[in-house]
Amino acid sequence: MIAKTFKGLEEVLAGELVELGANDVKIERRAVSFTGDKRLLYRANFCLRTASRILVPIATFKAADADAVYEQTKQIDWSRYMSLHTGFQIDATVYSDTFRHSRYVTYRVKDAIADWWNEREGKRPNVKLTDPDLSLNVHIANETVTISLDSSGESLHKRGYRVANTEAPINEALAAGMLLIAGWKGQSDFYDPMCGSGTLLIEAALIAQNIAPGLFRKGFAFEKWADFDKDLFEDIYNDDSQERPFTHRIYGSDASFYAVQQALKNIKSAGQQRCIEIRQIRLQEIKRETNTPALVMVNPPYGERLAQDKDVLRLYADMGTAFKHQFTGATAWVISSNEDALKCIGLKPSKRIRLMNGELECWFNQYELFAGERKTFVANRGPKKINNGRNSHKRI
Repeated sequence: MIAKTFKGLEEVLAGELVELGANDVKIERRAVSFTGDKRLLYRANFCLRTASRILVPIATFKAADADAVYEQTKQIDWSRYMSLHTGFQIDATVYSDTFRHSRYVTYRVKDAIADWWNEREGKRPNVKLTDPDLSLNVHIANETVTISLDSSGESLHKRGYRVANTEAPINEALAAGMLLIAGWKGQSDFYDPMCGSGTLLIEAALIAQNIAPGLFRKGFAFEKWADFDKDLFEDIYNDDSQERPFTHRIYGSDASFYAVQQALKNIKSAGQQRCIEIRQIRLQEIKRETNTPALVMVNPPYGERLAQDKDVLRLYADMGTAFKHQFTGATAWVISSNEDALKCIGLKPSKRIRLMNGELECWFNQYELFAGERKTFVANRGPKKINNGRNSHKRI
């Protein structure tokens, strides 16, 4: 099977799959391949936080042009996966100098399937773009073509809890990936002082309690497959044995009254009112009572249209001031595509990770918010462990 994801989240997704019990886990381009049984297929769709869809390859072949794709596609026994009455749709992804138009590839695959049925039954199945009975994925890398069944349907990042939006809300899978990169498991309080529609808050709450993101979905594509095992899926859906209590708090705030109202709607839709406290307040006005450990995560405005916009630069400078004075003892993470603005935070990042937010290439920066001078903080942490690549197992 192949779990698709977003650029920069491949390693996180691979870790999730290993935890689920997947075998032969291998990182690919914006994807992770793995093996497993039907239970794992269902669990992958239901439990993975950083995947966008789970594909099940049914054929892989070489093709030099779209006509060769047509001929090879006609060799597949389509009666194994659909009937004449199955409404299907095809999605194509092409990374090739040979195949320049993914839409034309889609047409040729559709024609091959239609002609396969027409030659045997004298009729053609219908293409159904909305709510199809069967979703197919065609992936072309150079001249290697892989045709897969799409077991997910609508992208898995669309959890189902979002009922209200602000401008440019962060993708749920990206939000979860950022939290997992930061090592979040609910071990402390969590803060998002620019929460927008509340996605980071909700994803933090779900991870903290180990609640499966698929719980809110209306359905998955595999539920329409001929071999769908309803009892098996209901067993997975109703199993809450892995959920855990969350003893800390999640705090969200935003300067915008509208954003706070949208966030409240989404938090209620996700059933997370008990864990999340939210209010309207400017970043500069936030007060934290203690210097206890906490995780702070922010997806601020990037100011892409006006990279040197003074208001954006001032906002990042205010964020840095708030970090220094109100979040001492915490660890902060900030994602942004605006490097000039990130410099205005005035803190040296301890980690910098490349991520994609939609079409924007971003830096995801970590800041250790210690009191006093940096050199004192570093000295107190003790010497770094040196990994020289040798076997580190001790003899017993």
